[in-house]
Amino acid sequence: MASGQMVGQAFDLNGKVAVVTGAGSGLGRSSAEILADAGCAVICADVDRESAEATAAVIGAAGGTAAGVAADVADQTVHGHLVELAKSFGGLDVWVNSAGVMAEDKVLDLAESDLDRLIAVNLKGTLFGCQAAGRQMAASGGGSIVNMSSAAMLVPSPRVAAYAMTKGAVVQLTRIMALEVGKLGVRVNAIAPGFVPTKMTSRYYLRPDGTEDEAMKAAVLEPMAKFAPLKRVGEPADIGFAVLYLASPASSYVTGQILSPNGGMAMH
Repeated sequence: MASGQMVGQAFDLNGKVAVVTGAGSGLGRSSAEILADAGCAVICADVDRESAEATAAVIGAAGGTAAGVAADVADQTVHGHLVELAKSFGGLDVWVNSAGVMAEDKVLDLAESDLDRLIAVNLKGTLFGCQAAGRQMAASGGGSIVNMSSAAMLVPSPRVAAYAMTKGAVVQLTRIMALEVGKLGVRVNAIAPGFVPTKMTSRYYLRPDGTEDEAMKAAVLEPMAKFAPLKRVGEPADIGFAVLYLASPASSYVTGQILSPNGGMAMH
């Protein structure tokens, strides 16, 4: 039977360094905060510098180590800079590709510009992160890459074709890369979250002035909770702890897998 000390060690990331993209809000922010709480120094990257710095400040105030930096993941050169910043903190052990964008439209009406934007951020941004992290981890003896997919690629829903297409591609990228770099000590896994109230999903219940309409929010969330076998929607921490598992020694025998914290709404 595993002792308490062994369990603690399995999730201990003290002395490790992580890069989290999209760390300014939502799932990326939760992931960054939880990794930091486990002992990681965290490079918090986001296209919005202020939000990245705010996440780093929260981590710092809690006694952790973090830096907030501006990063547009669609720019391939950014990822090399993030690797170098991680190395200045001592190395690169964990990379979380959480940055993502959404566009909604019916397939017949989908604009090429919207598709291009989602491919640039959701797919190419993840690919560039995998490449930069993978090269560094292979050179240093290993590490863990976690890619953020979505339950949208598991269950077809109207108006999210472009988003689901890019998230499905992230899954195949994850699996193929896991095959290619496993012998180098690099693990690559993906998370496909179900519905979680975040800045991205709040579009369903925002007023024109940007504030949340609580009645509309309840009208959106309650049916989703009823549909899920666990009878609730997710919380950002539900995804952050999944990231922690895949980043930590606890999952040392896990690669090429798709973890689906979704309350049971999609089973595969």
